[in-house]
Amino acid sequence: MSATGAATGRRRVPLRRLGFWYGLAACILKPLTWAFMKRDWRGMEHVPREGGVILASNHISHVDPIALADYIVYGAGRPARFLAKSTLFKGKGLVSWVMNGAQQIPVHRHTADASLALKDAVAALRRGECIAIYPEGTVSRDPEKWPMVAKTGVARLALLSGVPVVPVAQWGAEKILDSYRTKGLHLLPRRTMHVVAGPPVDLSTYAGKELTADVLRGATDDVMRAIATLLEDLRHEPAPKQFFAFHKPSPQQRMSA
Repeated sequence: MSATGAATGRRRVPLRRLGFWYGLAACILKPLTWAFMKRDWRGMEHVPREGGVILASNHISHVDPIALADYIVYGAGRPARFLAKSTLFKGKGLVSWVMNGAQQIPVHRHTADASLALKDAVAALRRGECIAIYPEGTVSRDPEKWPMVAKTGVARLALLSGVPVVPVAQWGAEKILDSYRTKGLHLLPRRTMHVVAGPPVDLSTYAGKELTADVLRGATDDVMRAIATLLEDLRHEPAPKQFFAFHKPSPQQRMSA
């Protein structure tokens, strides 16, 4: 059997469980996904029906959060909570109402203690929420869109909360919007969104250890290698042996470009 495994029956979250804002977004986006996306969904049996869990996915396009949320809500049957910077949750504007109403999770950036930056996410996981995270923190800049060297937040979140990390690979959204390469949406013909979840990543080697840089890097790389292995099966080709290291240009470099 392939790394992705056989397709299984889908689950879906009843609309009443999503709440008003989440349900409103689902009602708006669902017809669009049906109109412009075909689905190849696999591995949903690896996403637990209840209890805290982290779904860690590769990031290939600015469109893929729609495909991923569709998979989690209407395939795996869990309300997905995404991480977002805490400033989006403040004030009285529409964005803050939606973020709070949909119970998304704030990340407190510029916090001296990195663990405190994720305090709300850890609390959500401990009360049984399903959190979706892009460990890379941005759309892949790898020339072939393989996973990049990731930030260590996913490892810190997993080791602080003690919940399983389920790797998720997706492919296909880059054909709708090839972020950072070409401009414009390519909605037709309908593109197939391939999304597959794998077995939880074994992080037992790191459990109970001090969260040093080496521990966090090792656990993060294990998560990303699990995602890359699933992606190999979707793409029918081997992933690079080393992850691409993307360095965000400094303000001075952007000005001189």
